[in-house]
Amino acid sequence: MKGSPRYILEGVLNSVDEYLNLHLLETVELIGGEKTRSLGSVILRGNNIILISPVE
Repeated sequence: MKGSPRYILEGVLNSVDEYLNLHLLETVELIGGEKTRSLGSVILRGNNIILISPVE
């Protein structure tokens, strides 16, 4: 997310719209590579997203 280079959200993609707004399920917050808390269902506004990548 913008302004937070070490702040990462990881979750299961549920849906996306034409503005790249994302609905993630089972979302967890990672700071410095470590899981800090579970967020559950999250909606991310498309203009706040910098990078999307698959989890390996």
